[in-house]
Amino acid sequence: MKDRLFKAALLLAACLIILLTAGIVYGLVSQSVDAFTHFGIWHFITSADWDSRNERYGALPFITGTVVTAVLALLFCIPFSFSVSLFNGEYFRNRKPAVFVGSVVDLLAGVPSIVFGLWGFYTLRPVLVGLGVSEQGFGVLLASMVLAVMIIPYASSLSAEFIGMVPNELKEGAYSLGATRLEVIQRVSLPVAGSGIFASYVLAFGRALGETMAVTMLIGNTNHIPRSLSDTGNTMASIIANQFGEAGGLKLSSLMAIGLLLFLITASINFVAKYIMKVVSR
Repeated sequence: MKDRLFKAALLLAACLIILLTAGIVYGLVSQSVDAFTHFGIWHFITSADWDSRNERYGALPFITGTVVTAVLALLFCIPFSFSVSLFNGEYFRNRKPAVFVGSVVDLLAGVPSIVFGLWGFYTLRPVLVGLGVSEQGFGVLLASMVLAVMIIPYASSLSAEFIGMVPNELKEGAYSLGATRLEVIQRVSLPVAGSGIFASYVLAFGRALGETMAVTMLIGNTNHIPRSLSDTGNTMASIIANQFGEAGGLKLSSLMAIGLLLFLITASINFVAKYIMKVVSR
């Protein structure tokens, strides 16, 4: 009886997750119908117009801003997070330096995004000014740099866990054959932990795609496609945060449609990542 009850509870929890996901999709789709019907799905996605006065809305500037900032953040993140993961998971595993660095990484992971936004505006921004960056060029560049700092804890901590899970027998076998520490990392640790490391960066990329407050504070909030790193722009999350409270009618439906597109982009990235992980692990 206890086993059956426990199994039923697990089944109920699984069904609730499915229903919750279906409810989210239904809510986004039902509220987006007016925008897609009025503008057409393809036109809405590819249009660069966002004119509240004339009721013309398109998602392309925000899709571009989201992808650009997230990709740049991931590129900025990789060198630092990979180094930290090797430090914690390989060179100083279970030793005091790794414990200390891991604690700092965990602390950063728990910092609210708005705090990162304040740090970027009042600390990183003056540094860029001192380096000669024009104040008009903070948008995409500054938002991407702060996003990179935000996702480093996720990528580095997960990657360190996967590197630390590589069996010691494999490493000791390589050492017995005369391999150096670098060769063991290159030919044993990274190939074995590769799919897990890839998954950690996918999760970090997903966090960057959906980040709201820090980006809203730093990207400049202009409704056009950024032409360079020194240009301002908007992301899908930031345009919703900025204009949802005052929106109604067709504009509200357009914002809901942007939310639906963000959901689909994130889900697609996760599905592709899982497929690649399956192929790599074979």
